[in-house]
Amino acid sequence: MWCAKNWKDYELIDTSEGERLERWGKYILVRPDPQIVWKNDDKSPLWKKADATYKRSVKGGGAWGNNRLPEQWKIGYNGLEFVIRPTGFKHTGLFPEQAANWDWFSELIKKSGRKIKVLNLFAYTGGATVAAAKAGASVCHVDAAKGMVAQAKENSALSGLAEAPIRYIVDDCKKFVEREIKRGNKYDGIIMDPPSYGRGPSGEVWKIEECIDEFVRLAVNVLSDKPLFFLLNSYTTGLSPLAMRYIVDLRLVSKFGGKVEAGELALPVSQTGGFLPCGASVRWSASGADEE
Repeated sequence: MWCAKNWKDYELIDTSEGERLERWGKYILVRPDPQIVWKNDDKSPLWKKADATYKRSVKGGGAWGNNRLPEQWKIGYNGLEFVIRPTGFKHTGLFPEQAANWDWFSELIKKSGRKIKVLNLFAYTGGATVAAAKAGASVCHVDAAKGMVAQAKENSALSGLAEAPIRYIVDDCKKFVEREIKRGNKYDGIIMDPPSYGRGPSGEVWKIEECIDEFVRLAVNVLSDKPLFFLLNSYTTGLSPLAMRYIVDLRLVSKFGGKVEAGELALPVSQTGGFLPCGASVRWSASGADEE
């Protein structure tokens, strides 16, 4: 388990009956979470002080109720700044549990002693992008959603990285990797956080359980001769960390050796001292890359 426990501007206050109570900066939100299958009988009194509560609709989707939130605000993490902008799909524009992964690869980049090129695929609003750039890497940020890429640029500017060597690409990730292979471009680190389900530019169906092995196999072709790290993340509950590790073992370890770890990401819960599972990650690093 890798726990994102170094936040100051974010806090998972409590969890109960399918909902999480969170502090994002000075605002308190209630959001649904299917992983929360328990009831806390000693609930935090802050449940009654939430600035907004997201409720799902029986017809699909949902909406924020009792909403006293501004349209957007900022929070920080370890020198990085992010805009928080709640959407109609319960999300805020940031997954705080990913900070555990940011810390991991940032340390590898800093200790490498060389210029590192990172490819961030399905890069969303750029949490990993700004973390890697802050650590000293040049980054290629790829996402098919134009709005998400625009927000990633905002986060980079807020973090003092407006002039950092970051390329922002609005494109289908698979098509982009295929073109990078043809162009002969190489990267020392790859980060990928693919969706559970989606459609490509020509209507191709993406189901992570059916497509992830092929995609990892493809992406390995843009790794440099001496890659530093590879990070695979998933929020698909049916895809276990060990299944993901098996893929990484087959596609990377057989070619580069190195070290592989698989586990769940988690957030600490202040009210109970427990941990909320928040997805799975597989981390590959070159032999000796994460050794003191």
